[in-house]
Amino acid sequence: MQLWVGLGNPGAQYAMHRHNVGFMAIDAIAAVHGFAPPAKKFQGWLQEGRIGTHRVLLLKPATFMNDSGRSVGEAMRFYKLGLDALTVFHDELDLAPMKVKVKQGGGTAGHNGLRSIDQHLGADFRRVRIGIGHPGHKDRVTGHVLGNYAKVELDPLSDLLGAIAGEADRLADGDDTRFMNDVALRLG
Repeated sequence: MQLWVGLGNPGAQYAMHRHNVGFMAIDAIAAVHGFAPPAKKFQGWLQEGRIGTHRVLLLKPATFMNDSGRSVGEAMRFYKLGLDALTVFHDELDLAPMKVKVKQGGGTAGHNGLRSIDQHLGADFRRVRIGIGHPGHKDRVTGHVLGNYAKVELDPLSDLLGAIAGEADRLADGDDTRFMNDVALRLG
């Protein structure tokens, strides 16, 4: 069993924020792979389903970004999962918009959702980093991260989320390199 977590903030006012692209990825995966409807569990929304031969749980913490680790920790303990079963989808400032990179472990780069999970569980989990680009100056970071995607970004964003969901079987198989390559190929 694997637990895939999308990071974001709950509430309609945050739905299209760049900071919520982790939630968007989880929603796309659930839709493409026919997951069960979300159930309120572990201070979040949990969906159960299969990707290929793998049983996967999708979790969107409802604790707000800064406290995501509480929700993730509850689910991990309930299912008695190790960090090797955890994959976290999140926005990444230091990656070009609409690019995807997967990495195992590492720092939090100032990302409060990752910091919270790290504090509750440790740092050695897989991350699917979804690029939102850097606004150029540190004074503009908060507005950029907590800003909505622009109209011109919506079609590329839709393509990106479709590619992530369409290649999710590679992630479930643990083939991170093929996942990244196949997502990039789909996006041309």
